[in-house]
Order: sequence, then structure tokens, then C-alpha cells
Amino acid sequence: MKQSKGVKRAVALLPLAAMLFAILAGCNKQTQHAPDVWAVVNGKEIKRDEVEKYYRTRVNPEGQEPSQEEALSLKLNVLDELINNEILLERAKKLNLEASDGEVEDKFTELKSPYTEEEFQRQLKSGGVSVDDLKRDLRRQLSITKLMNREVVAKIVITDQDVADFYNANKAQFNVAEPQYRIAQIVVTPRKEPQIRNRKNDDATNEAEAQRKVKMLMDRLNSGADFAQLAMDYSEDMNSAATGGDLGYVPESALNQSDPALKKMVVGLKPGQVSPPIQLKEGYRILKLITRESPGLRGINDPQVQQTIRDTLRNRKEQLLKAAYLAIARDEARETNYLAEQVIEAAGKLPDAAKTTMPPKSIGH
Repeated sequence: MKQSKGVKRAVALLPLAAMLFAILAGCNKQTQHAPDVWAVVNGKEIKRDEVEKYYRTRVNPEGQEPSQEEALSLKLNVLDELINNEILLERAKKLNLEASDGEVEDKFTELKSPYTEEEFQRQLKSGGVSVDDLKRDLRRQLSITKLMNREVVAKIVITDQDVADFYNANKAQFNVAEPQYRIAQIVVTPRKEPQIRNRKNDDATNEAEAQRKVKMLMDRLNSGADFAQLAMDYSEDMNSAATGGDLGYVPESALNQSDPALKKMVVGLKPGQVSPPIQLKEGYRILKLITRESPGLRGINDPQVQQTIRDTLRNRKEQLLKAAYLAIARDEARETNYLAEQVIEAAGKLPDAAKTTMPPKSIGH
């Protein structure tokens, strides 16, 4: 039986169609991934366990457990950060900017130095990370910092004209209306705090312990110890311990509303001087007056004004350039966010990825 030309053409195309189908099937097979793979960046998998680990560091296990929707939203944010980090780390490697073993060890020693070995291990355990986890994170952070310093920060230039333009547009910002006092503090309370943020996890729980701790701090300060370092190690004020006790500039009007004994002490201090312990209702405070500002318009040639303006402009430019650099890097990367796909496919319902629970409350953070 004779075949028409159309039938012959269709038959001839069958092998090609079969070949294309096989290729497509092979491609689909290559994109298959395990359920615990939540994203792939340039062929590198980011797994659920890694996202969960960082997620746990963002949530206080002693606080109210987030809703499933809140938890999943935070996990998406964590995953997005890990994707960014992977893209930037790969760029750092290509430019030979990956942190060396020596740089990682130096940073590791610096982080570990304020703690005893027992305290350090407790910190790791409470965060749910191992020494290897920490060193891997340090290598990534240091590498990305080196990349950004070369590709972004080194290209920022702040001219004298930039400074003058900012000063002229923001003169009111440099007009000191009343005397201001830049103060740092170390706080010690005679009670157990619900949350301690100092580097030693040190907390006086009664009056006797508080008095012993205050005496120890004064002895060390009188021996020349650095005030900021002691505040970071021992201060029980969770809001200022991390900044070395620095409270920034406090206007005189705010001091007028504080305890009279505290105001009298601050006004009587000279810049750089440390106060004796002050006993207040909430406990003990040791104060340091860093500097005092007199009222009036500070001129553009004031070194502190210059530094403030240059820091402000540099930070603005740095954030802008980093955002642009990351946007370009992501455009050039091959990435798939499988967790985000699951959320969309669930169409309002919670996918399996959301159904995780917080670690037991007994695990500290």
C-alpha cells in the first residue's frame, strides 16, 4: 500500500520526536531532588537541616512559639539569606578571596577568647552548632567581607564637597540645643534576670553576689581594665551590654527626669572619668562619661562633625552599592527555591515544609 507524502513526513519525524522526548525526560530526571533539598544554587544544594539550624537561632525557645505561618515566613527569609551567601561565596572563590585557614583560626580564637572552655561549649550547645559549623560560618562571613571590601567598599569616595553639601542641608542636626552627655554604664542587679546578653552569661542573683560583683568590677577598673570590655562581659543591662555599655548622647533634660543621685554623679564627672558604684532602686550602676557637648551650632570643621557626616555618607553608599552588586550577582546565578515553590503550590494551605516544631524548651539559646 502506498503512503502519502504527509504520512511519510510524519513517520520520518517520529525518531526526532522520540529523541527530543528522551532528552526532555533526561532533563527532568536531572532536576529531581530529595525532599530535604530546599534550594539549589549553581548546582549547590541548600538542605532543610541547614535552614532549620539558622531558624532556631532567630527564635527564642523560652518565648511564645511562632505560628506555623510566621515560622514558615522566617524560614523563607533565612533560606533567601543562605542563597545570597552561597552566590557571594562562589564569587569570592573565583576571585581568590576565600578566607584562609589561618584567618578562620584567628577569628575563631578571637570569638572564643572571652569565655572559658566550659562556657564556650555551653554557648555552642545552646545555639545547636558544632565547632565545625562555626568555622564554616566564619569562613563564609570572612570571604564575603573580603569580596565586598574589594568590589564595593574600595570604590566608595567621599569628597569634601559631599561633606559640605550634607552639612548645609542638615545644619539643624548639628545644632546642640542643650548640654549633652555621652555616657556608658555597667549595670548589676541583685536578682536573677530573665535574659542575660553579656558575653560571660554572668548574672548576680542576690544582694551578696551583686556586692561581690561590683567590688570585682571596681578593682579591675582601678587596675586599668577597659570599661567597654567589662561592660560587654558583665553588665546585666541587655540593651547596652553588647555596645560596651554605651548609651549615646543623653540631653540634660533627660537627666533631670532621672534619679537625682545619678544626675549629680554624671554632671560631676570629667570626660573619661569613671564613677564609684551608684546604688539605685533597680540595683547598682557604674558610669563613665565619654564626652560632654556644650550647646550651640557645631561647625563643619569640627572633627566629630566631619566623622559623623563621612560615616553617614559612606554607610548610605555602601548599602546602595551592596544591594546593586547582589542584584547583579543573583541575575547571573542559577538558582531554584523549592521551598518557595511548595508554598505557592500549597495555595494558602500549609505545605509539609511548614510543619516543624520548635526544639524542647529545655534547650537554651
